[in-house]
Amino acid sequence: MTVGIAAAVGALFALGTFLLLRDDIVHVVWGVAVVSQAANVYLITMGGIREGTADTVPVLEAHHAPFPTTADPLVQALVLTAIVISFGMTAFALVLSYRAYQENESMDLREWA
Repeated sequence: MTVGIAAAVGALFALGTFLLLRDDIVHVVWGVAVVSQAANVYLITMGGIREGTADTVPVLEAHHAPFPTTADPLVQALVLTAIVISFGMTAFALVLSYRAYQENESMDLREWA
């Protein structure tokens, strides 16, 4: 499973880098979005899953049954915040690229220079 997740994160970073190097401004915006999502997947992966104990699952402290495996909720909260922020920034960048298209009548970055 670890190799599959590492391959998925690597593929997302590679796709994002490929899109960032394109000439079309929409591809560049989507490249930034893909790289940010790849970073989020990487952070969730590094958060890890640990064997549950009475310290990590205090609600189940009174029970003597085996504790479930748990993930770090702080990493999940930070990634959720990053997803919302990157969605807003992607929408903003797409609106800016549309406005630039109206001004320059082209989406090609080489024609703007």
